[in-house]
Amino acid sequence: MPADAVNWAGTQPIAGLGAVADRYDGFILDQWGVLHDGRTPYPGALECLKSLREAGKRVVVLSNSGKRNDYNVALMAHIGFTPDLYDEMISAGEDAWRGLASRCKHGADDFYAGLGRRCYATRRPGDADFLTGVDIDLVGDVGDADFLLLIGDARESGLLEAYEGLIEQGLARGLPMVCANPDTHRVDGGRLAEAVGLVAEEYERRGGRVQWHGKPYPPIYRSCLASLGLSDKARILAVGDSLHHDIAGAARFGCDSALVADGIHGAALGIAGNQLPTEGVWCGFIADKPVRPTYLMGRFVW
Repeated sequence: MPADAVNWAGTQPIAGLGAVADRYDGFILDQWGVLHDGRTPYPGALECLKSLREAGKRVVVLSNSGKRNDYNVALMAHIGFTPDLYDEMISAGEDAWRGLASRCKHGADDFYAGLGRRCYATRRPGDADFLTGVDIDLVGDVGDADFLLLIGDARESGLLEAYEGLIEQGLARGLPMVCANPDTHRVDGGRLAEAVGLVAEEYERRGGRVQWHGKPYPPIYRSCLASLGLSDKARILAVGDSLHHDIAGAARFGCDSALVADGIHGAALGIAGNQLPTEGVWCGFIADKPVRPTYLMGRFVW
């Protein structure tokens, strides 16, 4: 950050992306909580993305969605973010699908090569075709499974209670788990809801083996780098609303990051809409966090 920039505990507050866009050639953008709420674009988000494209910037949308790329591209287009506004969509679900699809192929990852055929999967409405093209057998009982697959769940709360039986049975049988969506919370129509990453975290905390896909895990960022066609990470900015996923992922990857305040941390920061918290609130919030963003902005606006 420039020597004369305002510094809040190592983070520079900015009014919009236009203030720093010229420092970067490539952008890695989260979708839920940054571009849209799952139903409508956030005010100014479409215009900001169009401004990036008009400036000749490379853009990858990196999502922890448990659904595959084609679904996410269609969802974005339905909301108003047409494919010409970014270079590629990369989802955690697609990454997990590719791992599962490669399990019987030469050179498959050791984790996937060692999985059995029988899979117990948690899914939301609309996830029915997630495993199309993958040579595995879905089972309806954890007791019959060789491994567990978390794709998603439609409930807004109570996930740990709902999945306690699955966690206990899986641990007792030593079943590996694939997590196709590592988010612990998600923004759904303006409300904050729980997500299946909570279940995977608890499974791992209690000794279970979890294969994670998506942010903040480094493998998916290598796909972003290839899609951006850039070699200098110093010229890449990741934008997200989650310290645990977006900002931690950028830190592991080695690029700068911007946190959108009006996302999953909005209530903790005491803001709503395109607002910044006060310096005191921000410094108190970030003081005990293991990572901090390069920039802080209210919403994804130019």
